[in-house]
Amino acid sequence: MELAYYSDYAVRLVNSEEPARGKDSLTSVEAVRDLFGGNQQAARRATEADLTRFRSVRARLRAVFEAADKGEETLAVDLLNSLLLEFPVSPQISGHDFRDEDGRPLWHMHLTDHPSNATAGYTAIAAMGLAFHLTEYGVDRLGLCEAVPCRNAYLDTSTNRSRRYCSDRCATRANVAAYRARKRLEAERPDRPVRSGSTGLAAETAQRTSASGER
Repeated sequence: MELAYYSDYAVRLVNSEEPARGKDSLTSVEAVRDLFGGNQQAARRATEADLTRFRSVRARLRAVFEAADKGEETLAVDLLNSLLLEFPVSPQISGHDFRDEDGRPLWHMHLTDHPSNATAGYTAIAAMGLAFHLTEYGVDRLGLCEAVPCRNAYLDTSTNRSRRYCSDRCATRANVAAYRARKRLEAERPDRPVRSGSTGLAAETAQRTSASGER
């Protein structure tokens, strides 16, 4: 398993809140536990006290994505480094649940946390996963959705660094909005330019003179 996989922990936590919409799904211990996904052993450590701690970490992780989205590369790295120092992990070789054709373990890397609480364990893994993703793909691969008012975090893994939205739904919504905006502009645009000033008056006078001559 690639260590960058753990960066999804950071995205899930950041996107548990949508500030522009005034939405926050992180309102219960059950919501905190859901963030752990299949890691239910770690999820069971969560208590009511973790709600406040998770929200605090969420704000710090969002700040990393915001800095990256603005092109403030050094700031994004500094913010992430502060999390790595505060919430350390240890890489560990593991072979559980994976076997080759001969029944031997398929050795791979895992991140082992040393949590004092559920928040510390989750943050350690999220920060380290995000750090591996950042160093492997670049700071500009951390983004915030351009679809207004979404602003959800995403990790760009496209080959040409072209991702701009957190989901297909947001991409479709943004494209439809842009199409409608173009149509409104086209509808408001006059069919022919409006004449003004002396040039317009001269042209109008010439037309009237020509019409009088024909009569």
